[in-house]
Amino acid sequence: MDKKLFIITNRKLIKKGDLVTVVKKAVKGGADAIILREKDLNKQQLTSLAKRLMEVTAGKVPLIINSNLEVAKGVKADGIHFTYDSFIKFTEEYDGLMGVSIHSLEEAETVTEKGADYILAGNIFETTCKPGLPGKGIDFLERISKKTSVPIIAIGGINADNINEVIRAGAAGAAVMSSVMEAEDVEKLVSIYKNNMKI
Repeated sequence: MDKKLFIITNRKLIKKGDLVTVVKKAVKGGADAIILREKDLNKQQLTSLAKRLMEVTAGKVPLIINSNLEVAKGVKADGIHFTYDSFIKFTEEYDGLMGVSIHSLEEAETVTEKGADYILAGNIFETTCKPGLPGKGIDFLERISKKTSVPIIAIGGINADNINEVIRAGAAGAAVMSSVMEAEDVEKLVSIYKNNMKI
């Protein structure tokens, strides 16, 4: 199976261009999914941005909205990404992709039973996004991959040098944010990541 590269957005980290441009370049470089995660935007602002991104991603890669079901449904996004707690409480009908962030083996097993389409597992390595929080390590991924058939997307401190390690440990892919948002050449970096995921 082709390994998946998820790009998580954070427009505040962008040094060159705007989010629509960065996403366009990421898709061109080979990104497999985009998670729109802009927590400070209100519903109207998020909807507007999601619609613009849908024009870039439609027919190419899934656009997944972080934590906002109303916006996800409103723009007919491909999916929604949940925190573990919000997914456990979720009872509505939703026919798009449903991804969940987990931080333990038990959480991975629970969301598997509840029907998650993919699991975002982390943080695997120490990351500048969460300074001082030690990484859970490769063995964490190995343990989860033995317990679930749901695709595991590794997150946290992943770079071009260690992305291959998470794939070897059983991950179906990896998710990155800061490095791509801050990149001088987004398309090139994404293609390097994709290339380095091959085992």
